[in-house]
Amino acid sequence: MSNGSMFRSFSVFNYRVWFIGALVSNVGQWMQGTALSWVVLTQLTDNDAGAMGITMALQFAPPLLLVGVTGWVADRFDRRRLLMLTQGLLLVIGAVVGVLILRGVMTLPLMYVFAFVLGLVAAFDNPARQAFVSDLVARENASNAVALNAASFNSARMIGPAAAGVMIVAVGTGWVFLVNAATFLAMIVALMLIRQDELIPRVQAPGANRLADGFRYVRRRPDLMVTFAMVFLLGAFGMNFPIFASTMALEFGTDADGYGLLSSILAIGSLAGALLAARRDRARIRLVVVGTGLFAVAASVSALMPSYALYAVTLMFTGFAVVTTLTTANGYVQTTTDPALRGRVLALYMAILMGGTPIGAPIVGWVAAEFGPRAAIWLGAGGAFVAFAIGFSWMLLSGRLHRHETRRFALTLDETRPISVIDAAPEEFSDEVAGTTPIALPEVAAGKITAPDIRPREHRRTA
Repeated sequence: MSNGSMFRSFSVFNYRVWFIGALVSNVGQWMQGTALSWVVLTQLTDNDAGAMGITMALQFAPPLLLVGVTGWVADRFDRRRLLMLTQGLLLVIGAVVGVLILRGVMTLPLMYVFAFVLGLVAAFDNPARQAFVSDLVARENASNAVALNAASFNSARMIGPAAAGVMIVAVGTGWVFLVNAATFLAMIVALMLIRQDELIPRVQAPGANRLADGFRYVRRRPDLMVTFAMVFLLGAFGMNFPIFASTMALEFGTDADGYGLLSSILAIGSLAGALLAARRDRARIRLVVVGTGLFAVAASVSALMPSYALYAVTLMFTGFAVVTTLTTANGYVQTTTDPALRGRVLALYMAILMGGTPIGAPIVGWVAAEFGPRAAIWLGAGGAFVAFAIGFSWMLLSGRLHRHETRRFALTLDETRPISVIDAAPEEFSDEVAGTTPIALPEVAAGKITAPDIRPREHRRTA
């Protein structure tokens, strides 16, 4: 595949506008995330990693608790207007936190409250933002657009934490929150500039608006169940980078700028993983499995590093592995899910990814406080090894590892025709799914909405 195809989604005006707005906003969010962790760790507590774990748990609990509602909202309402609302609320929250810190009245309990409120707004923002990508580009470019979004996110990660570290040392943490509030304006302006008449028409499915349909759909997709299990373990135990990097920075005797630099170095590998994912024509589940294994190995090695410089080098490999895994998983979910249910399935995906943090972050934070940061990193690596074992075992048992023809299945999505007239789809729009249970939603049976055809390949050819 040519290098030009890596950026093929940029040929769409709406996506270009979205990408620029998201990049600026992401820089601010990474600055705020760095400042938030540092405030809790060094200003509101005496290097208490457990308190930071609780703060992270409060931020990521709402997406898990509200998964059914947030996904339904993303499918039911205009995503562009919904995003303008959530981005505006996040702007206000960032500004208020910044002012309270600058005035010297911020306390740990109050920060816990704001962390929960941030998580509450993000619970509605995340599935809408993820699904909105499919409104900007055609389906054949969806995987590329998802990967470029990850590249934007990780480019911001290179800039944001390092900038936050310097700003914290120079002028204090409160100004970091105010800068982040200002960056949300870029996303709001981008959403206003998007040409609504050029958005991809959304699938209308009047009978598919029930909250539980997303859960039923995933339950009948073994490939998604395995993907979600791997993502959950990685999110719960392996992705607690604020805890890992901040406590390791303290162990190596560095200040906030050293912590911010570690986060930016992690992003170098993350950006490489995202750009390589953008080159691929399809997101494949076996790459999710491989990436999980690579993360487990890289994290284990990083815990053994004796110096700040060597630890920083290993973080590049860790970042590469985790972004390869998550970008591929996100692209796979987006491109193989029934469009009428995409918002709900993505909400469930994001809830599982982010919702694992309330479970894992307090445990990882406690381990870091009691046994040191290296033990916490090994715990994260252990979770990744378990995730890899789940994915590898499923590939082996489903026949995907050796590609047995009698045990291969293809997932075909057709967004324009009802299921009653689906026939053999073009090969470039198929992806393999192990599982024999057909989708049995009432609306599918009635031919009202499009659903994946997961019949054996040979049956589809003769249908």
